[in-house]
Amino acid sequence: MRESRQERRKIEMIRRKEMKKSQRLLQKELREKEDRELIQGGHEQKKPRSCASNAKSQIKSVAEEQAEAERVAIDYLKTIQRLMPGLLQRLSEVKDFRQPQKIKHKVAVILLFAIFWFVFQKSSRRQANTEMTTAIFLENMRIFFPDLDSLPHHDTVNRFLSGVDINEIEKMLFDLINHFIRSKKFVNYLIDNCYPVAIDGTQKFAYDFLWAEQCQQRKAGKGMQYYCSCLEASLVFHNGIMLPLASEFLDYMEGDTASSKQDCELKAFRRIAEKIKKHFPRLKIMVILDGLYPKGPVFELCREYGWQFMIVLQDKSLKSVWEEFAGLQKLEGKKKMKIKWGNRDQEFTWVNNILYTYDNDKKEQTLHMVICEEQWDEAGKNGTIEHKQSKHVWVSSEPLTSRNLHERCNLGGRCRWGIENGFLLEKQYGYHFEHTFSFDWNATKGFHLLMRIAHMINTLAQYGNLLRTLFAQQGIRAIIKYLDEIFRKMVLDLTRIMKSLAQPYQIRFT
Repeated sequence: MRESRQERRKIEMIRRKEMKKSQRLLQKELREKEDRELIQGGHEQKKPRSCASNAKSQIKSVAEEQAEAERVAIDYLKTIQRLMPGLLQRLSEVKDFRQPQKIKHKVAVILLFAIFWFVFQKSSRRQANTEMTTAIFLENMRIFFPDLDSLPHHDTVNRFLSGVDINEIEKMLFDLINHFIRSKKFVNYLIDNCYPVAIDGTQKFAYDFLWAEQCQQRKAGKGMQYYCSCLEASLVFHNGIMLPLASEFLDYMEGDTASSKQDCELKAFRRIAEKIKKHFPRLKIMVILDGLYPKGPVFELCREYGWQFMIVLQDKSLKSVWEEFAGLQKLEGKKKMKIKWGNRDQEFTWVNNILYTYDNDKKEQTLHMVICEEQWDEAGKNGTIEHKQSKHVWVSSEPLTSRNLHERCNLGGRCRWGIENGFLLEKQYGYHFEHTFSFDWNATKGFHLLMRIAHMINTLAQYGNLLRTLFAQQGIRAIIKYLDEIFRKMVLDLTRIMKSLAQPYQIRFT
């Protein structure tokens, strides 16, 4: 009996391997077919898909390895220097609330040290304290602070963030984004000459005890659960780059405590929108939102601020708009367009100038609605081709035409996935989004903003021309780990680095 079970398991393992092999081969055939169709259709061929290399190291000597490590470190520092000029100056401008006679570490040292926690993806304050206060790391930090004597303890960082004005740290993030906008680094990825901004909420962590009065609460089993959530706004470009723009924490004290109504995403949306408008008053923005947001007050606020929008419309949302869509199609005839996008056959149907009334018909908004139905082939688990199909619906602030449908829908509305991917990276790929770095509410917000800045630094390094190939060959986490080991275990030549950084160079994105 035992032998027969082992034989069955062996046969099953062989069968699964064969299925996976056939699936990979089939997927390769589909990709090659897709590329041929793009070339025949006159489109630019897609860039080669990359994954972490499985090859042995090509470095043959210790000297070569040291030279390569120093080159990678220099390219990384070049990216930070060119794309985030004045970062140290902005850090030092954060107001220091501490007593001058008790200050041992400057504000810029504390904040940059904390940013590097997240850049090198430390899982806790204790790990950062153990691995990033060594003599070698201190020596390398002198690249930024030549007169640095010592690095702060993680408790020092926590105490500083507990008392600092969080608005000043957030302003630092706004200033960095403003620099990218003025330098026109991402002008090729605008949608209708607008910067695409996706806004979405997510939970950070939850506990069964009330650790801060600002926590939201909900029933969980027989008890209560107290959780922390935040609304994020990010620039999402169709080449895959996601840059943090603003954060707004849901705060129990912002709700109506008298009627026990808690804070919610829609209330936080108004606050974060006001914050973005204040710091970017003349920036042309296209807001990209999910199915929670197609509501009259949201449309009204966006138009008040002069923002365009592309908002997901679910089947059961805005019933009157769906009815008007069907009615106008009968009167005007269906406006249709078919296109080939990648491996997907898409059919768009749209109607403009739909009147939507709300607030007991006292207010109205003019909307434009589009439905995208698509189908494509995909390699199935059993080695056969599976036919897939899906439907996407948006309401647009601007009239839709056959000329702008692809740009607004495929390059704009669909890129909302960029912020979802950002959440996934921050939660599961090293940034420890859901880890409690502090039980002080102000410090929690501070750590969160510094984590977002660190994510931005790594994203810019990943997509910049100096390290893009290396990230594609080795994978993101592998390169971040490699950089961490370089700064912690290798004494860099300060003179050679400063000389290299002083030479002219350009950072480009594709």
